Amino acid sequence: MSTDVETSLRGPKAYDLARKALQAMEANQVWPTALNFELWVHYVAAQDTPLAAEINALIEKREPFTEALGEQLAAQFLPKAKLNGEILEAGQTLSKELDSVSRAIESARESSEAYGQQLANASESLDGEDAQAIKSMVESLTVATRKVREENHALESQLHDTTAELGRLREHLEQVRRDAMTDALSGLANRKAFDEALDRACANASGEPMTLAVIDIDHFKTFNDTWGHQTGDQVIRYVASVIDRNSPSPRVSARYGGEEFAIIFPGESARNALAVLEAVREEVSSRILKRRSTNEDLGAITISAGIAERRDNEGPASLIERADGALYASKRGGRNRTSCADPVAAAA
Repeated sequence: MSTDVETSLRGPKAYDLARKALQAMEANQVWPTALNFELWVHYVAAQDTPLAAEINALIEKREPFTEALGEQLAAQFLPKAKLNGEILEAGQTLSKELDSVSRAIESARESSEAYGQQLANASESLDGEDAQAIKSMVESLTVATRKVREENHALESQLHDTTAELGRLREHLEQVRRDAMTDALSGLANRKAFDEALDRACANASGEPMTLAVIDIDHFKTFNDTWGHQTGDQVIRYVASVIDRNSPSPRVSARYGGEEFAIIFPGESARNALAVLEAVREEVSSRILKRRSTNEDLGAITISAGIAERRDNEGPASLIERADGALYASKRGGRNRTSCADPVAAAA
């Protein structure tokens, strides 16, 4: 169906679809960003798709169409976003190939120099010996090698330039990879990067402790509805900055989705994670925020968190489920607190 939409956008129906999309966005108070426009073009073009069903459900519930929600829908339903993982894998494979080519170039250069030096040493070692025929042969080979080295000098210069270009290309690929694994709004790792990091952390735990924390901004929907989405985005960036400061490598901090965040603690117990989460919670609630556009006081915000320490042979899905359960316990307990899935282990 996405192919049909792309085809329609290159035909006579394109302007009609664009008008319908803008009308639908205006009717539902959706900002006309490029990403939102693409989503709503797909929505008005085909009503029998999972994307259309999701948007219809949001309209029926009168849910605000936030930037975070648009990113989530795009990652789930837009074909370009789904190709992101394949692009990253291709880039990583190409980077490995470039490393191999660079090593081969350097090895060839070193071998050429060593061969020429070896022949020159052989010629010197025969000086004064009664082996004129052998000496003449070696001198002849030395002259030939010198010519080859001179001819290869230009090639070596070209190889140097090529190696530098390969290095620049690798840096570009690495930047693309970082951008694709980073959440644009918060600057933290995105959901894809989080999923991969959690898989690795569980696979590499091998008897060592490993803890997962999930964090949610309290009453964020009410805050967003009261002050607007741009101010809501400002709050997300603020909370993300506090989390980032308190979770240096090898910890992995990520925006899990919407106003929810996560921190992976490789090699750390729930007790260590609890201390970090309490520091984050206290710092977030200690600051009185101001609306950037008007300098109005927004008051303080709070966060709730849940912590789960990985059990032996426990997989990512189970660990996330238990951390989420602890988060919901914090919400039920009055918010602005941190709960542990296993309080006894955390206090030990």
